[in-house]
Amino acid sequence: MDDCRLVQIRTIHDERGSISFAETGVDFDFPILRAYWTYGVPPGASRAGHAHLQLHQLYVAVTGAFDVSMDDGTHQRTVRLTHPGEGLLMTPGIWRELHHFTPGAGLLVLASALFDEADYIREHADFMRWVNR
Repeated sequence: MDDCRLVQIRTIHDERGSISFAETGVDFDFPILRAYWTYGVPPGASRAGHAHLQLHQLYVAVTGAFDVSMDDGTHQRTVRLTHPGEGLLMTPGIWRELHHFTPGAGLLVLASALFDEADYIREHADFMRWVNR
């Protein structure tokens, strides 16, 4: 789980506002093959609730805030993302759940591969069996 870490996203500020950016090979090592965003999460709802076998991701709270709970089968940790100038690098083999979204929160995800259902572990019991194999 130590490879799942907060990273500062390069940001330029001036009187017109701010622009943040990330580049493969500069800010992280995986290629960006897919981007998606989640928004409009109702109060009390959770997202994710799965693990990936091979996918690397960068999570960014582009608006609002939310918690990312991580579990590697032995250790658990929760990180609150609150600012678009900071991201959370997510590695394969980590169970993740997203919760406590503020009103208007938006999550941007940069992913290392195209969608592949076979890369998901969708049940926590299956994840624990996979971790302990």
